[in-house]
Amino acid sequence: MKLIFNALFKFLIGLTLIFALLFIPAGTLKFFGGWLFIGLLFIPIFIFGIVLIIKSPDLLRKRLDVKEKENTQKGVVAISALIFLLGFICAGLDFRFCITKMPYWLTLVASVVFLLAYGLYAEVMRENAYLSRTIKVEENQKVITSGLYAIVRHPMYTATILLFSMIPLILGSFISLIPFLFYPVLIIVRIRNEEKVLTEQLFGYDEYTKKVKYRLIPFIW
Repeated sequence: MKLIFNALFKFLIGLTLIFALLFIPAGTLKFFGGWLFIGLLFIPIFIFGIVLIIKSPDLLRKRLDVKEKENTQKGVVAISALIFLLGFICAGLDFRFCITKMPYWLTLVASVVFLLAYGLYAEVMRENAYLSRTIKVEENQKVITSGLYAIVRHPMYTATILLFSMIPLILGSFISLIPFLFYPVLIIVRIRNEEKVLTEQLFGYDEYTKKVKYRLIPFIW
């Protein structure tokens, strides 16, 4: 019950915060992009939460833990929060003052890509029972080398980059693209620090990096 309460509490806090960041700057509730994004984001989160409570409560507990110990990761988390704050506010103001206009077909394509990226994210969670939101190595943790991890070393980050890159397009704002463009740079910083920790603390990870050369995108990086 404590886990359920914690998950529900953080879900409602996240929903309330994003709602405020989008609709207060927009100055109206008639912000279609805002409602679309909230639906695309929170309905799958709610479903995933129920599935994890039933199938894998330990994994849900790890996903709810956001207390980073690494100083580099603390900085990444703080800057990420600033990026989202600016991105959502810019989208709301863009809608309010009609600064830019995005074609509906682009918003539709972005919504489909967003859901596909969610599916990719879910597959990563199914594959990796050690998937935490913080950088740490657990006792008896093993290197995951199957599924998507046989293609790239950090498929979760590949999925999140896809997800977050689609947010400005779903919100219908070209202006909010500007802060969100910095997110992949932060992910690169996070990965470099994470791999240093994993190489030092996770047995077999160094050998794994020699077998799977690419971190995020096959044949690119």
